[in-house]
Amino acid sequence: MSTVTAGKAAAGPAAGPATRRVPVGRVYRFELVKLVSQWRIRLLVLACWALPGLFVAAVAQQGTLPSDTLFGRWMHATGWAGPLVVLGFAGSWALPLLTSVVAGDVFAAEDRLGTWRHLLVAVRSPRRIFLAKTLAGATVLALLVAGLVASSTVGGLAAVGNRPLVGVDGHQLAPSDAAASVLLAWACALAPTLALAALGLLGSVALGRSPMGLLVPALSAVAMQLAQMLPLPVALRLALPGYAFVSWNGLFADPARLTELLIAVAVSLVWAVVATTAARVLFLRRDFTNGSEDGGGRRALAFGAAPLAGLLALTFGAVAVATPSTGSGITQAKVQRTVTTVFAHLYRLQTEQLHRPTVTEADLRVTADCGRGDGQVDPEGPGNDWRCTVTWHLPGTAAPGTAIYQLDVASDGRVMADGDGPKEVNGYFLVHTGAGDAPNPLWQFDGQVDLLASPTG
Repeated sequence: MSTVTAGKAAAGPAAGPATRRVPVGRVYRFELVKLVSQWRIRLLVLACWALPGLFVAAVAQQGTLPSDTLFGRWMHATGWAGPLVVLGFAGSWALPLLTSVVAGDVFAAEDRLGTWRHLLVAVRSPRRIFLAKTLAGATVLALLVAGLVASSTVGGLAAVGNRPLVGVDGHQLAPSDAAASVLLAWACALAPTLALAALGLLGSVALGRSPMGLLVPALSAVAMQLAQMLPLPVALRLALPGYAFVSWNGLFADPARLTELLIAVAVSLVWAVVATTAARVLFLRRDFTNGSEDGGGRRALAFGAAPLAGLLALTFGAVAVATPSTGSGITQAKVQRTVTTVFAHLYRLQTEQLHRPTVTEADLRVTADCGRGDGQVDPEGPGNDWRCTVTWHLPGTAAPGTAIYQLDVASDGRVMADGDGPKEVNGYFLVHTGAGDAPNPLWQFDGQVDLLASPTG
């Protein structure tokens, strides 16, 4: 045998075909099938595509409405209020629970089943595994959110109809404008949903086979909701990713209030990127050859929590520097302006109901004088002791009209006004029209203080 032949023979075993890694698309399809094959995921898909529509249709037929929810008092008036009521509930409860079930267990399940070695032998790339699991979880969440939107919209339109929607400042949105705003509001809610899903991925990687990873998104959402109920500075409120579940209401004002919404969506997306990156780093640093290791323990938990704490401080500082938002954002001037705007729009709506001569906001010259605690408390900040006296003028009438409202101003800027007389204006929940009794738009109404706006507008 020649030297060349001997050299080829010696190199033969090492020169075999290179080991090929499984394409990401194939791994993604495999992970997606694994998720969808779980009975709990199938049950969630069925629930999201059926229950919201049934709920909206049932509530629309009831005599009482969820008036404590934004747009709840308009569910008898238009089918577009239903999807917004469902969005408010979903942001508080449904979406955090969905992210917990989908993303909070996607890695921990492999630890409990002991299937990591089989998966690594088949795929041969931890990076591809992480990417495929992340994309599969995001796909399932998008399917669930799409079901919530479609079901609640169909239920509302079928039960009530395609009618104009009253916005947070009292102006009416045409059905086409309402449809576009509703879809955009749900699209904006995807950003905090992805942030919670990323926290679920981080918890699932850091906590290993422990089922506590399931609780990370839900507990994070509850903590952020409790924080939003406190009189926090606006900058800190916007630095929390959950605020995007609230700020979508700015889409239903005229003109639209986009500053808070854009900041909240951007913060949520940054949180999603940082939390996902931390989960990826922890996952790739893991020693899969050690069967007793199912995560990084305390070190992994600290490594995952430290970037998020730094991100919270960074976003708080950035928002505080960029905007005048170190206080609560609720001042006497803003409350008066909000009540004035909403009352003027809704007075025109009541005028149309009663078939009175048409007036404009300029004709009415509405003003509001608001205070807290009968003048014993500084007129700023949230509280349920606000009281407003609204004054307006009708063309050809010398004496002005007045009405009194008791206000509950929430820490997130929502204003809930309850009419306190006179009866013919706002003291009763019905008005007598030529076609029969109809809901009185001035009896109770909602408004929204723009927390980032200047006190003088």
